[in-house]
Amino acid sequence: MTITAAESCTAGLASDFIARIPGASKVLWGSFVVYTPEAKEKMLGVSGELLAEYGPVSRPVALSMAEGALKNSGAAFAFSITGYAGPAGQEGTSQEGVRPVPVGTVWIGLAARDSPDRIVSDAEMFSFSGSRNEVREEAAVTALEKLLEYIDRGEV
Repeated sequence: MTITAAESCTAGLASDFIARIPGASKVLWGSFVVYTPEAKEKMLGVSGELLAEYGPVSRPVALSMAEGALKNSGAAFAFSITGYAGPAGQEGTSQEGVRPVPVGTVWIGLAARDSPDRIVSDAEMFSFSGSRNEVREEAAVTALEKLLEYIDRGEV
């Protein structure tokens, strides 16, 4: 079974953690680094309307990112990470001022193929603290932990 990732605020860090393990190519299909809303649209098919309504740091976008990564890959599982890592002392906006997003807010999505034609997905919000890079690292580690929990349980 292979996995793919759709990473925004972590910019490929979770995929890097996987790639550090010898033999990673047996499980890591590849990843999508989608740092901007435009990249989410072009590379994963996240709709502009969804981004405008909910903002890039939201449950619907995390779900769409994970589902898009799965659809655009040959992987059995996908995870997504979208969030606002900082800089500290500032507040991000989810999209064009839609709603404020506190620093450290991260959504992690998971998606899996339930059958050849059906994808199941879920997403969870986390609030991390620390520096920009500490938030990014915690988000990457948490996404991998959630993916492993899912695989162990066999359900999203």
